Amino acid sequence: MEYLGIDIGGSGIKGAIVDVSSGQLLSERLRVVTPTPATPQAVAGKVADLVRQLNWRGKIGCGFPAVISHGVAQTAANIDVSWIGTDVAALLGEASGCPCVVLNDADAAGLAEMRFGCGRGRTGNVLLVTLGTGIGSALFHNGNLYPNVELGHLRLKSGIAERYTSAAVRVNEALGWKPWSKRLNNFFVQVERLLSPELIIVGGGVSRKYERFFPYLETQAELLPAELRNRAGIIGAACRAAEQQS
Repeated sequence: MEYLGIDIGGSGIKGAIVDVSSGQLLSERLRVVTPTPATPQAVAGKVADLVRQLNWRGKIGCGFPAVISHGVAQTAANIDVSWIGTDVAALLGEASGCPCVVLNDADAAGLAEMRFGCGRGRTGNVLLVTLGTGIGSALFHNGNLYPNVELGHLRLKSGIAERYTSAAVRVNEALGWKPWSKRLNNFFVQVERLLSPELIIVGGGVSRKYERFFPYLETQAELLPAELRNRAGIIGAACRAAEQQS
């Protein structure tokens, strides 16, 4: 079955048509820059553009950088604060002309990794951490998702974790791999104390270079780079759309 998956991030909005039975992309993966400011109307317009470019008619799954409850954004991470309280599913559906299912962006990536990536067949506590503009997280127990786990907002040093150790922070502060990994270790110490994961999957664009920083990481959990990388959010969003029939 084919569904359109869209992944809205702090720096880019990506979309592709997905075969949800195999996790394969059936179209070109399109990307547009997230508008600044990333207001509801501006982002909805970009999503509608992607839908038109892909000539899609049908249900859309969308990963969104916020806590999502019944399609409504409860927080606003790396997007405009005016999203808080917005019915994201309704807005994107109206803008695109297609019914829309929305979930947290890291949850979408996690669903894809658990179904088609390195989390496939794994039981116990599995944690996906995406390192990008911010830090996303998705938690699974015996394959079941516990939604909206925003570990990037844990307190760390004088602020929150994602403002101290995201992949964007590494670039913006011109940190070498070793000092950045030290920050990442501080984050993982807190995470492991809270959740005792047996496997931590590291995703986001920086996972392509995992050989550069994995040797410096010291976790009790098994550590693996995400297999699906920047496709994961698109694939997982499409899978969620397929699951929620209407």
